[in-house]
Amino acid sequence: MRINQFVAAASGMSRRAADAAISDGRVRLGDQTAQLGQSVGEDDVVSLDGQALALRATHAYVILNKPVGYVSSRVRQGNDPTLYELLPPEHRRLRIAGRLDRESSGLILLSDDGDFVHRYTHPSFGKSKIYQLELSRPLAPADSTRLEAGVELNDGPSRLGIVHVDGRHVTVSLSEGRNRQLRRTFGALGYGVEALQRTQMGPYLLAGLAAGQWKTVTAL
Repeated sequence: MRINQFVAAASGMSRRAADAAISDGRVRLGDQTAQLGQSVGEDDVVSLDGQALALRATHAYVILNKPVGYVSSRVRQGNDPTLYELLPPEHRRLRIAGRLDRESSGLILLSDDGDFVHRYTHPSFGKSKIYQLELSRPLAPADSTRLEAGVELNDGPSRLGIVHVDGRHVTVSLSEGRNRQLRRTFGALGYGVEALQRTQMGPYLLAGLAAGQWKTVTAL
């Protein structure tokens, strides 16, 4: 296993944060400062900031149905509660795989498995996500075509898959996850997004989980 994978999996930090910790000299492999690209053997001792790391025997995987008004953060923003307040203490150490903004609701994945979080957040893995939106006005057929072809945003083109359209109610698929991407994409075409709910991430479905509720799942 690569050293950055080991550090991410053992500490719960992201792969990017693990890379940064190694580059900053905070990780040691045996009695030497670790280097990016090194491999970790079964008998090797890896430490982070002087504390020995060990791979967890088991990981936790949780689905949460985030209600509107909760922020995807460990820290409150003003008076807005954080989604971690909906979880029991034993799950408040888990990391979020795919955030939702305060005004959005729906499926959030959380885990202490760094590789799992990486697979469900990095666009290179192509994990499709399904969203149900209520727009400020009915979606025009010509705009459906534009959305699938790609709408130019300030951080690059945004392409959506149109799953279903019923007037103002639209279901779309998206394999990326840029900041407020759906709201910005529809906004570029003159639509307001009045409600946004994520109902699926890869094989994980929101069905049957009420707002504010959570459940444990297995890694898929």
